[in-house]
Amino acid sequence: MALEDDIAILARAPLLNLMEQGALRLIAFAAEHRVLRRGETLFKKGDRSDGGYVVTNGLIVVEGEQGVPPFLAEPGALIGQTALFARTTRAATATAREPSGVLRISPTLMRRVLEEFPTSAQAIHGALAIELSTLSGGLERVRKRLGAIEGSRPRRSSA
Repeated sequence: MALEDDIAILARAPLLNLMEQGALRLIAFAAEHRVLRRGETLFKKGDRSDGGYVVTNGLIVVEGEQGVPPFLAEPGALIGQTALFARTTRAATATAREPSGVLRISPTLMRRVLEEFPTSAQAIHGALAIELSTLSGGLERVRKRLGAIEGSRPRRSSA
């Protein structure tokens, strides 16, 4: 795949689509290309992360918790957003449903890009702050609901 094709795919990926062209060019140039055969595992739940992945072609199925529908990652999808910034433990297993390609973006590469492109860093910081605020608000609503449920239960006597 040509560098310009990789840049175009990165520009479609969530979060990365906030970055300026030069930042995407550096990622496209420095990211590791990986080709997967049908049925090949990209990573398994519980593995230590080595970066995030952007699907360049094919289809990757990401399966996490039992009973939760799998995420079907098509070209332009970002898999492992948190792993772009920190080494974590994988919460799901990702497997190629058909012959596929990905770009691996390591935390080291991401850090370098954000240092060299402060405008991109600010845009990503803002987006992640909004995500965190939304998550925090959702957790607060759950806490209040649980408190209301707990408050409505009859109390047991200690006799």
